[in-house]
Amino acid sequence: MKVGAESSSLRSTNIFGRNFKQEDWLMQNPIMVGLDLHTETMTLSVATRAGRKWNGVYPANQAGRKKMFQELKKVALGDEIHLAYEASGLGFKLYDEAVERGIHCYVLAPTKIEKSVSDLKAKTDARDAEKLLEIVRGHVLAGNKMPSIWVPDQETRDDRELLRARVDLSDETVRTKVKIRSLLKRHDIRPPKSAGTSWTQDLRIFLEKQTEGRRRLGSGGQEALDVLLERLKELEKEKARLDKAIKKLSKAQRHQGPLKEMTKIKGVGLLTAMVVLTELGDFSRFSNRQQIGRYIGLVPKTDETGEANDRKGHITHQGSSRVRKLLCQAVWTQVRLPGAEREAYERIGGRNPRHKKVAVVAMMRRLAIRLWHVGLDAQLKEKAKLQVA
Repeated sequence: MKVGAESSSLRSTNIFGRNFKQEDWLMQNPIMVGLDLHTETMTLSVATRAGRKWNGVYPANQAGRKKMFQELKKVALGDEIHLAYEASGLGFKLYDEAVERGIHCYVLAPTKIEKSVSDLKAKTDARDAEKLLEIVRGHVLAGNKMPSIWVPDQETRDDRELLRARVDLSDETVRTKVKIRSLLKRHDIRPPKSAGTSWTQDLRIFLEKQTEGRRRLGSGGQEALDVLLERLKELEKEKARLDKAIKKLSKAQRHQGPLKEMTKIKGVGLLTAMVVLTELGDFSRFSNRQQIGRYIGLVPKTDETGEANDRKGHITHQGSSRVRKLLCQAVWTQVRLPGAEREAYERIGGRNPRHKKVAVVAMMRRLAIRLWHVGLDAQLKEKAKLQVA
């Protein structure tokens, strides 16, 4: 406690639903907070260096966050506050508001937080907040590594929204096409061989004919096909709109250098390059290729505990599934064309068909590392130009 910092109004006050007296303020530097965040509520577990603990529950809205920060500031009396919560689909609004108030805020990766069987079977908001508090205490008091994620700036977040919407729209388009083909199969309607197996113009013409008064589908099937075809047209219009916006975004000064180099790589188009660029953000935050592989989830799981031998399993699948999906598409484009990439794929895969997936993953990891290298060089050159200017 800081001498002279206390006023008579603080000798007795109500915070976190209880009455605090003068002795409660002793040795409260720093304040550590574990926060379990949900759509409607925020559950807090708060502790001081002296080991005193309190709990609190607030609405997860602007008014609730404001009140929570005010009460934390009262407890801290000007000393440091360390707050941690798990990353989720709720974004970084809480992080932004905490940082604006001078609070050390950490957004933790759920996949990096160890959870026991008992934690999973007896899961409550209070227990989750307590678990996060222990992580914060270990970091602040003992220097343990914090399993936090990189928080992108507002500009990068905004770019991500556009690219993620485009990738999600592509997924929905694929699902709609699959539904159309499944509907035709159920009614034994087979497109002519000239239409091919992909979504060709001949196939589109064939599908349009199915809506011109034929009864092979029945009234229900016909109505379903009409709706699916209309939805497909809408999706393609929306994709064209987003593609136009992405093309405009790609011309921003901060993206031009990396994109120019990344799209020189075989199989990498504008969409793939932009997704990798916005998901990785600042390429300089990675120091080696192993970090890139782990971040995208393209490294195998490992078991080296006890006396067991080092066993490698399937890839971790951590990180952005969008990046992995686009890398996979780029790799299949590469291996279909003659060149070094195809030779590497065939060498890794060998003659064993079971090694084909292993070869694809290896090529994806190789492509991700190459994109990181060229993107990093371009970003560093751009930063050097800005410093000179």
